Amino acid sequence: MSNSQRSAQLNSAKLARITNSGEKIAMLTCYDATFAKLSHAAGVDILLVGDSLGMVLQGSENTLNVLMTDMVYHTRCVAAGAPDAYIIADMPYSSYESGAEFAYQNAKLLIDAGAHMVKLEGGGNMVEIVRSLVEQDIPVCAHLGFTPQSVGRLGGYRIQGKTEESAQIILQDAIAMSDVGVSFVLLEMVPAALAKNITEIIDVPTIGIGAGVDCSGQVLVLQDLLGIYSGQAHKHPDEFKSPRFVRNFLKDTGSIQAAVAAFVQAVKNKEFPAAEHSY
Repeated sequence: MSNSQRSAQLNSAKLARITNSGEKIAMLTCYDATFAKLSHAAGVDILLVGDSLGMVLQGSENTLNVLMTDMVYHTRCVAAGAPDAYIIADMPYSSYESGAEFAYQNAKLLIDAGAHMVKLEGGGNMVEIVRSLVEQDIPVCAHLGFTPQSVGRLGGYRIQGKTEESAQIILQDAIAMSDVGVSFVLLEMVPAALAKNITEIIDVPTIGIGAGVDCSGQVLVLQDLLGIYSGQAHKHPDEFKSPRFVRNFLKDTGSIQAAVAAFVQAVKNKEFPAAEHSY
């Protein structure tokens, strides 16, 4: 067994103990070795190599231009900085939608780069692809609610699941993903009551971002946590309005290390997200 496989097993066991005990999971996006090392040392449970790098690192309007080569590179950087951390890597736009074998080949690239799990967006339409990945020993995190790779179809950055019909669709998608063996369900920008209901019903942990405090864990984008993201590279910072679910932890702590540690503690203590960060 390789050191990476041994680390994955140990971290999987740790996450199982956390969720079984009712302790909240703290997840943070990470794109490089320096912040990977810092975040892991500060107690972050899971490092997410997010395709949000398209916005926060590349300055794009959305995540749609992120390439598989980008994700492999940044996953390798994060794994180098925190070899003992549990790492989830996003599958970027157009890297999995066209079929199970194509999805597997791309997911394998991320696993080989150091990820222990991949995350992909979509509900019922992705069930068979997810089933195939799980059957081939690729752990999967499902991403439901607001899915950034579908920003055009969703009409922009909008809360999902506000109507009874749309809430039922998200719930059924979460159940379907749980049934085919995903390890986590990430819920983004959905009403807190819906996220709570899903968390109580499905058999796997939920990770929230803009989904209330009752999820099994929380995730933030690192640059949002530090209060340094100000929108697209070509736009003036004054044009940017931070999303409701964001909290600037650096403002109250004074150092990056302390800010990350404060985020972890606030998640564990169920102090974040508060009502003002939820929908």
